[in-house]
Amino acid sequence: MPRKNRNSKKKAQATGTGDNRQVAVNRKALYDYEILNRVEAGLVLTGTEIKSIRAGKVDLRDAFARVQGGELWLHGAHIAPYDAGSYMNHEPRRVRKLLVHGSQISELASQMAEKGLTLAALRLYLKNHHAKVELGVARGKRQYDKRRTIIERERERQARQAVKEWRE
Repeated sequence: MPRKNRNSKKKAQATGTGDNRQVAVNRKALYDYEILNRVEAGLVLTGTEIKSIRAGKVDLRDAFARVQGGELWLHGAHIAPYDAGSYMNHEPRRVRKLLVHGSQISELASQMAEKGLTLAALRLYLKNHHAKVELGVARGKRQYDKRRTIIERERERQARQAVKEWRE
């Protein structure tokens, strides 16, 4: 009988397969903000919330984080009520605590004190059976920056299309 490789699970996780799964992306934040720094944070959730996240019923469109009382809190994230939940179901837009090291919280608080910076939720994903949220220290884009982003995206799309046509 052949032996199983002990590191096969670690290799699968490193390549992005296995249990690591992206649940939601905040495309509006990626369009409206210039991301300066990214931070991974855990979420404190109830049972029905994690079941709803595993079902993919999450909206991060208006989600942001704020430091309050030395702790980091997620505001504006919508996690839909679990379908099979009873009276124990959760409030969809409740404020959720984020799990981050204390040194990171103080660093983020000092960055948020700068003018024009915010802490936007960029994506929510499952990592080793735990829900994680990726936060970005962000600065708002001006209207001409947004136009430039659209123009660059359109040029890249046209270039990919031209290469595709050339190969055929």
